[in-house]
Amino acid sequence: MTNHRYVYFFGNGRADGTREMKALLGGKGANLAEMTNIGVPVPPGFTMTCELCAIYLKQQTYPQELRDEVAINLQRLEEVSGKAFGDAENPLLVSVRSGGAVSMPGMMETILNLVLNDITVEGLARNSGNARFAFDSYRRFLQMYGDVVLNVPIQKFEHLLEAKRLTQGVINDSDLNEKSLRTLVEEYKLLVRHAVGREFPMDPVEQLWGATEAVWRSWMLKKAVDYRRVNGIPDDIGTAVNVVAMVFGNMGDDSGTGVAFTRDPSTGERAFYGEFLVNAQGEDVVAGIRTPLRIERMSELLPDAYAELMQTQLALETHFRDMQDLEFTVERGKLYLLQTRNGKRTAAAALRIARDMVDEGLITTHEAVMRIPAHQLDQLLHPVIDSGQRAPVICKGLPASPGAASGIAVFDADTAEQRANRGDSVILVRDETTPEDFHGMVVARAVLTSRGGMTSHAAVVCRGMGKCAVVGVQNMSVDAEARYFRVGDTTVREGEWITVDGATGNVYLGELQTVPSEVMRVINGTARPDQAPTYLAFRQVLEWADDSRRLRVRANADTPKDARIARAFGAEGIGLCRTEHMFFEGDRINAVREMILAHDEMGRRRALAKLLPMQRSDFEAIFEAMNGFPVNIRLLDPPLHEFLPHGGEETKMLARQLGVSREELLRVVDALRETNPMLGHRGARLLVTYPEITEMQSRAIFEAAVRAKRRGIVVKPEIMVPLIMSAKELSHQRAIIEDVARQVLGAMGEPIDYQIGTMIELPRAALTASAIAEVAEYFSFGTNDLTQTTLGLSRDDAGKFLPLYVEYGMLPDDPFQVLDQEGVGKLIRIAMESGRKTRPGMKAGICGEHGGDPKSIAFVHRTGLDYVSCSPFRVPIARLAAGQAALDV
Repeated sequence: MTNHRYVYFFGNGRADGTREMKALLGGKGANLAEMTNIGVPVPPGFTMTCELCAIYLKQQTYPQELRDEVAINLQRLEEVSGKAFGDAENPLLVSVRSGGAVSMPGMMETILNLVLNDITVEGLARNSGNARFAFDSYRRFLQMYGDVVLNVPIQKFEHLLEAKRLTQGVINDSDLNEKSLRTLVEEYKLLVRHAVGREFPMDPVEQLWGATEAVWRSWMLKKAVDYRRVNGIPDDIGTAVNVVAMVFGNMGDDSGTGVAFTRDPSTGERAFYGEFLVNAQGEDVVAGIRTPLRIERMSELLPDAYAELMQTQLALETHFRDMQDLEFTVERGKLYLLQTRNGKRTAAAALRIARDMVDEGLITTHEAVMRIPAHQLDQLLHPVIDSGQRAPVICKGLPASPGAASGIAVFDADTAEQRANRGDSVILVRDETTPEDFHGMVVARAVLTSRGGMTSHAAVVCRGMGKCAVVGVQNMSVDAEARYFRVGDTTVREGEWITVDGATGNVYLGELQTVPSEVMRVINGTARPDQAPTYLAFRQVLEWADDSRRLRVRANADTPKDARIARAFGAEGIGLCRTEHMFFEGDRINAVREMILAHDEMGRRRALAKLLPMQRSDFEAIFEAMNGFPVNIRLLDPPLHEFLPHGGEETKMLARQLGVSREELLRVVDALRETNPMLGHRGARLLVTYPEITEMQSRAIFEAAVRAKRRGIVVKPEIMVPLIMSAKELSHQRAIIEDVARQVLGAMGEPIDYQIGTMIELPRAALTASAIAEVAEYFSFGTNDLTQTTLGLSRDDAGKFLPLYVEYGMLPDDPFQVLDQEGVGKLIRIAMESGRKTRPGMKAGICGEHGGDPKSIAFVHRTGLDYVSCSPFRVPIARLAAGQAALDV
């Protein structure tokens, strides 16, 4: 490996890398190189490649030649900067930053002001002419290095800092004078000595390699692992390490630091948006240590730097052709860009930015479709607080991420996780969040912080997750140890209900009802599309996706209401209509129970005759809602015991209603009880045993189809037999369906085109698909049950251990959320290949929960199926994901 290159330099207008090298240099390193190449003012530095992280984590060491490469590039950095690494008179200070190929904001470690020690700090003080600045930088370095590298709890440093502010009678760190900071530095060093049993390292080379190894280790921090799992980022790509010459925003009132977006990340409006602080370093803004100023104030306080920043942000957005998230520092009036990356944004902002950039000629419609994470569309359906609700507003903060949520207040991430796992709705309340809070933020309904701004950790992470957030409530004091927060005279203790409105920033006492979002109001017909800009962008982008996709998108809908919602979202038919769901409405359940309790076929037929007009009416209304689109109706699937009570008062009442003794009812319930009902008397087995059920449901379908057709509705019924394991089962059921069709269509004098198919839910059915295809006209893969029967897992019980399997890497994802492509996917491919050999061009789709999952949809597209079917509210996600699958070639 001696000829292998590990380090890439950037500086003085030239860089060894480009933005195309993200896999090698990480996103931050590649973009720093790109900005250098296009003339943006960037501090010089070098990047150690991502592959080193994997090597280090596996071997707990790194290639020896890396030290030589780093030494060479440190020398280049000294030449470009005019400073010397570890020099007592003119020290070169650097930051050591992480940066993976995929952005993971705040999940890994950064160390600033590295190479400060008792000697170099004096040189920095003399050179800058500002001893206060030098010792402020030193105390920051001691704290960051002590926390990240030496594992001294950061709270211990914070307690000393807070005590220093109190004794000096100041509010902000920036108000501490030089003498206080010198004393604080000595207190920090003493803390480190007591905590780790040795002195703080003063050797610059030891500091550099200690920081580098800490960045590599941070790839495996729990917060980083959790973030990758939630966002589907591979564990093996590692992080680069960026060593960059320090520039200082804490040198006085002509210096500052900030974070900005080239467009509004919440709404997508084309307006420069951000925050900054005077006399501060970057972590002060991101961590919410001080509540920052709006970026517009920078034009008054640092006008020249602001003017250059405005030109630079426009140039960067034009160059990268996407909304950019910028980090910058102003050192004595001179602007430096420390980072640019594609900015995190809400779903509403993503849609508006994509549409606007197409209109501006920056991107194509295909690029617009590919830019929007399909799962984010779910954010647009989030509820908002009902305007008719009245409750006291106890405080108001910054509306950092939209949506509205009610829940009980909790004050740390572990408690949030524990209470949420028990089924509680929780709102995480913090002074400010840090990456260590990530697991609590995942389960919380909303996040509320007393500090921070629109670019704080809480704001950025919540926007990315589609989580409601309000931040920077300045008059709110949070006592996490005592488990309460106070606003004025109001105290809210842990376990009490609050409501957070991420659209307005309001926080209410108590639980408030919510109402549909803008998109849902248009869907429901209570708002006009031309008065709903988010809906218009939503519709436009989905139309672009429709232009590209091959897969059709259907919906799982069991009622006329669900069917109408599905059509409003753009569904092109029903892929799964579960007839048993209709049986639970009103008095229908009694007719079903009467059928179950009947002693003979005649009694069952009498009970089924009562259900016939109800099912016929439902089917006719669904055909009407889906006028011109196919409706795939699954015959009765669940075991009969699901329709009966299992004891208590309901058993007594039912016995009286049906005119049987309670003992007889309990005898029937006991007779129907199964050890493993998921593999028991259900689906095709039930229909073979009681063919009169198939007859009634088929009659209801055909009669409804004829009645709808006579009203001018175009009907396309598909009749699906569930849970078959052999072609003979399907042949048995097909004969019954066809016989009913001849009777009904002959008597009513109307031809109806229909198809008979089956659900492939068992491995045996997939493996014998060639024979089944001789009888079935189409396949629908029921991936929920096919996953259960292939993996030998119960969907209802596996939640107890599946998270561990995902955490340990035994499974890449929860197989009930993301299709298991290696196992279940292989069975689907086998079934499709053999089925289409028997019946060329045979239609096929999936109708499990996976039909609304973007990863699973991509697999379905590649496998050559014809459609996916999902819940009505996931139809937009499926449309976008299907378009992306077609474009991702």
